[in-house]
This record gives sequence, C-alpha cells and structure tokens, in this order.
Amino acid sequence: MTATYAIALGGNRRGPHGGPADAIRAALARIGGIVAVSPIIVTAPLGPSIRRFANAAALVTSDESPPALLARLKAIERRMGRRPGRRWGTRPIDLDIVLWSGGRWATRPLTIPHPAFRQRHFVLAPLARIAPGWRDPVTGRTMRQLLGQVDRRVPRP
Repeated sequence: MTATYAIALGGNRRGPHGGPADAIRAALARIGGIVAVSPIIVTAPLGPSIRRFANAAALVTSDESPPALLARLKAIERRMGRRPGRRWGTRPIDLDIVLWSGGRWATRPLTIPHPAFRQRHFVLAPLARIAPGWRDPVTGRTMRQLLGQVDRRVPRP
C-alpha cells in the first residue's frame, strides 16, 4: 500500500555535497518519491551549536513501512557524512519522519508523529507551506494551525 510521509530535512555543516542547502537538495534526490518540497529556510540552532541550520520539508510517497523508510533515511544520512554524536550538534544532514498518512506509529526506535514537531517552527513553517491542511493525528490541528500556535508563543524578530 502506498503511503505519504512528511519528512523534515535539515543540516548545519558542510559535507561531501557542499553546504547545508546543497545537502538538502542532494538528500531529496536520493529519497525519491517526492510529491512536494518546501522552500529551504535558514533558522537559528537548538542546543549548543552556533551554526545556523538550513531546513525544509518534503512530502514523499512510498510503499515502505515506517521502519523501512526510517532505515533507508538513516542510511542516506550515513552516506552523506552524518556520524553519531552529540545531540543537537553540527551535522551535514538530518532526515526525520514527521507525519505518515497512516496516522500514528509507535515502536521503540520510531514514533510518528515526531514527538517534538509541534514546538518546532523550523519544521512547521516548511511543512505548512506544502501541507497546510494535513491534520496532526494526535491534536486534530492542521499544520497551519500548529504553526500559528508556535508563532504566537515565540516572538519572531
């Protein structure tokens, strides 16, 4: 059965494919099944990193189960120079499954919807551009509504 996934893409370090925006474009070419891609935005980092991030979102169709797609995304990250390390540290690419047309998924290595996406402007802003009406299966709110909540809570410069 073909499913649609919302994938968050980000990076804040040069890698074998160039700068962070170049890495996002290279990752998109490897993922395949792309239905829509948001513009790439530049955002402040979370945690200890001082480097700004390039972030985007993509809608992808796939016959893969969520764990199979996750394994493939992690393999793409490794091939693009991602190494295990400090949480929120620098990385050439980060690929996360945020939403899945099947609703919820919960296993030890993977939780869909992504547990923290509702608080992350850098995920919601790109996602609201390409899937504004997609509803969070937990809250029932659309991506546009969730983005509005985040924007109200955190003043933007």
